[in-house]
Amino acid sequence: MLGNLFNRQEQETEEHWVSISDVMAGLMVIFLFIAISYMLNVRLKADEIIVYKNEIEKLLDAYKNLQSDLYKELHAEFEGSSTKKRQFRTVWRGHLDMETLSIRFQKPFTQGDAAVPIAFKNVLRNFFPRYVAILTKPEYRDEVAEIRIEGHTSSEWHDRVGLDVAYYNNMELSQNRARNVLQYVLEIRNRKIIQNKECIKKYLTANGLSSSKLIFDPDGNQNRERSRRVEFRVVTKSEKLINEIEQLMKRFNKSEVVN
Repeated sequence: MLGNLFNRQEQETEEHWVSISDVMAGLMVIFLFIAISYMLNVRLKADEIIVYKNEIEKLLDAYKNLQSDLYKELHAEFEGSSTKKRQFRTVWRGHLDMETLSIRFQKPFTQGDAAVPIAFKNVLRNFFPRYVAILTKPEYRDEVAEIRIEGHTSSEWHDRVGLDVAYYNNMELSQNRARNVLQYVLEIRNRKIIQNKECIKKYLTANGLSSSKLIFDPDGNQNRERSRRVEFRVVTKSEKLINEIEQLMKRFNKSEVVN
């Protein structure tokens, strides 16, 4: 009888260890599934990141290519030969900026005056139709968000007034100059301008910036001559690009929450 008792206890012990091993085996399977699921999720995330990254890079490349193509066209038109370059830089006192796609005319106005001088009118009659001809090309027409005419001044005022008053006075002066330039270029009797006037009016704006964007010499001092300027700046639809990138990021963040 005692032997039967030991045999029964030994059998129960073996069954106990068998059940524990079954549980451990089950847990190992569960952990294995969790590990595989995690690895697949990480792999999917990595694939999603690559897809979004590629899409964003394509958008940025398209934007950079547009900027580059526009710059090349403007450069070829106004600086593409020694004769053009001499007229643009020396006679017109013009400067083309690759980063901002702006064409700057140095000190075109009489100091303190908002009336467009005859000399600058002559420049505008030559410049603006050629400028419009580029921006209204099929490959650029739908990509232009704004054509900004910006008036800039130096920081001083001809009377001895405080810095704030000088800034406000220069704001009014720069705005009047930009508006007068806008009005003049729209009235130029040129076929290209007449044909595209309604389109141009949708994009053309006059912006007086006072002395908010001064130009400085390498030594850090304000260059008053260069700060007094009028700029024509092309603004492409970068806002659209930014919105598209934001939408991509929202999609990516949403997928992170779901997963």
